[in-house]
Amino acid sequence: MTDVIQLLPDSVANQIAAGEVIQRPASVIKELVENAVDAGAKTINVLVVDAGRTSIQVIDDGCGMSETDARLAFERHATSKIRKADDLFDLHTMGFRGEALPSIAAVAQIELRTRREGDEVGTCLTLSGSRIESQEMCSCGVGSSFTVSNLFFNVPARRKFLKTNTTELNNILTAFERIVLVYPNICFTLHSNGQELMNLRAGSLRQRITDIYGRRYGQDLLPVSVETALCKITGFVAKPETARKKGAHEYFFVNGRFMKHAYFHKAVQQAYERLIPAGAHVPYFIYFEVSPADIDVNIHPTKTEIKFENEQAIWQILSAAVKDAIGQFCEIPQIEFDTEGRPDIPVYNPVAVPVDMPRVERNPQYNPFREKASRNWERLYEGLPTQPTQQEQSLFGASQDVPVSGLDDAALSSEQPVELTDVSPLHYQYKGRYIMTAVKSGLMIIDQHRADIRIRYERYMQQLADAPASSQRMLFPEIIEMAPSESVLMEEMMPALSAVGFELTPLGPSSYAVNGVPAGIEGLNATQLIQDILASAIPVTHDTISINHQVALGLARHAAIPYGQQLSNEEMDVVVNNLFSCDNVNYTPDGKAVLCILPQADIEQLLA
Repeated sequence: MTDVIQLLPDSVANQIAAGEVIQRPASVIKELVENAVDAGAKTINVLVVDAGRTSIQVIDDGCGMSETDARLAFERHATSKIRKADDLFDLHTMGFRGEALPSIAAVAQIELRTRREGDEVGTCLTLSGSRIESQEMCSCGVGSSFTVSNLFFNVPARRKFLKTNTTELNNILTAFERIVLVYPNICFTLHSNGQELMNLRAGSLRQRITDIYGRRYGQDLLPVSVETALCKITGFVAKPETARKKGAHEYFFVNGRFMKHAYFHKAVQQAYERLIPAGAHVPYFIYFEVSPADIDVNIHPTKTEIKFENEQAIWQILSAAVKDAIGQFCEIPQIEFDTEGRPDIPVYNPVAVPVDMPRVERNPQYNPFREKASRNWERLYEGLPTQPTQQEQSLFGASQDVPVSGLDDAALSSEQPVELTDVSPLHYQYKGRYIMTAVKSGLMIIDQHRADIRIRYERYMQQLADAPASSQRMLFPEIIEMAPSESVLMEEMMPALSAVGFELTPLGPSSYAVNGVPAGIEGLNATQLIQDILASAIPVTHDTISINHQVALGLARHAAIPYGQQLSNEEMDVVVNNLFSCDNVNYTPDGKAVLCILPQADIEQLLA
């Protein structure tokens, strides 16, 4: 029999390895920009065309490479960052595997121009699918310039499954933000199809956060700073009033490297317990400085999962640091027990009541719930009729002797509209949250907030399909500032937002003026509403149907009747009638139940 195990060709092995490191255009930018940082660059420029599908160019003014280094850099596991295995536990650079450039070269076409400061000429190296096509001398500036073209040109399956340009550009911006937030002392620029998206000058960390997310964002930051023998923690957390259900910017960095850590995230959230609504999140930018020997970053090729040796102790330090930052902002008064030399504060003494002040006598034997105290209650109702009048019966319904008609279970199907002739005209609101009404098969319970979400959602979707809705002009326009990733999506959502009644005027790359809002929501915070809609839409596919759905759903959630609002019987009747005129009465657009029925048989069984 012939042998069945064979060595894979280098081209196939390189493409398999590249799949772990290079997943999308954002991965290319992450690796190239991190290499530029390790090279000591002070200015890094990134230019993308078609969200990186056509080309990605990263230009830096770092140390550059010699002719030999430029060629050797594209060999797998060739690196200048480590020399031996022990160096993995004393890392001071972003990269160390020696896999980034070979992985990129395996699935793209690359042109590298690089020169060291002492060299008169530079080196131009051209590769395609891991093959070196040419190498020659060239004239270029000090540093390196990588141009990556036709990503995944030789792996059509990977290229086919790339998302839309808007989604891929958002991923690029996310990866870019994770790097620029670590190095506020480096100048960064980012251009997309010739348009400048970011231009970040060197400065402080607070200034860098403000440049990315806007001036108002920087005003809500609280500094965090603590240094112990185990670690040093610095950065910022946001004020409690900035809490949001979605879209909060949450960043952990350890030794200049972005990481995801659910355990440390819980420490931050616990510090805000009882200060923010349940399920809300507060932005934070927290930086750990830990001895490289106490962490392990060599867990996954993306290097976002990091293991800590003293995880529990660092958790407690982080929690205390965040609580201290919040406590200083809240200015909680302290109780001082050192009263020596302080003026005496008079304390009320019931014995020392002035003579001319009337005294209140109390009877300790008095009990209003004794039998003698509850006599003659019938006298309060003398002269009142014992039976309802004909007018009251017509207004409030028939007596218990008349059976209450209602809906059967089949009437609750979402396949067709439901007639309301069987629903009782009387409704009861329970705890400001549920509308209870009698139906033929029992007791129907409707969640008033979810019901109104369904009603408004279908109304807004109809406006998006038909014609632009009316808008209510604002007396004073509001300015909304957003992150670059949100501004890219904003351009895609502008038609849908205009169709439901928003009037928005662009003021720059990442800011808009809100001049008008949809009629009927004048009391809502327009800027917060738009930001929440954007935050909900970022993780989804950005086609027209999905965008319309997110806009309608976000607007419906904010404009819907809130929990706790008391409704009159007429208002509840309007909600019930509008709900049953919807195409789907059972569920909200995001799949939550709107109503349920407690069968009559179950009620009788409970009271048997």
